[in-house]
Amino acid sequence: MSISLVHRPAAQSPHYPESTRDRMRSTATLVLGRLLLLPAFLRSPRRSRYVACQWALSLRFPRTSLTGLTPEARRQFTQAQTIAFWRDGQLIGLTSGHRDHAEQEAYFAQKVVETGSAAHARRYVLPAAESAHVAGTAFDVRPRAGAAWLEEYGAAHDLYRTYDNEWWHFEYRPEQQGRALPRLPHPGFSPAPGPGGS
Repeated sequence: MSISLVHRPAAQSPHYPESTRDRMRSTATLVLGRLLLLPAFLRSPRRSRYVACQWALSLRFPRTSLTGLTPEARRQFTQAQTIAFWRDGQLIGLTSGHRDHAEQEAYFAQKVVETGSAAHARRYVLPAAESAHVAGTAFDVRPRAGAAWLEEYGAAHDLYRTYDNEWWHFEYRPEQQGRALPRLPHPGFSPAPGPGGS
């Protein structure tokens, strides 16, 4: 993988302005990544940019866990993070990736209580048997500008925003092969059957 060290300004959308504190943290993380290039090179000469990026992001987003993701989903996500970091100065953190079956079921049950029905809960979270988080192919990312970057460039890594109501939720979908993926309105959306369907 070839990554240019030419810096482009971080994606700044007028719709998702960063606070001064977040801007300072982002800048500090980018500077730290550059400072970590030499130790990263000493550890892994061919992957120094990747290693320095992951070290810097782990300090900025310390609760990130890639455990449980499928190997290829993990590889594509961290490759996208690295490109965003070095090419565009954009940070992408992971809020939630893999969830085990019990965790997802508890999350769904909690949403059923909050919304009053399973049908309403499905607008926000899916049961474990249907969740890409349980399959190890879903990513809930932050900050919003990082999600905007991933929405724009993620298809090159088979990473797609899948729901209109969740700007943070992306899924690894290699079957798309870089083609656009139509987004669904929400996780539990089922299209109405067409004429003659049941």
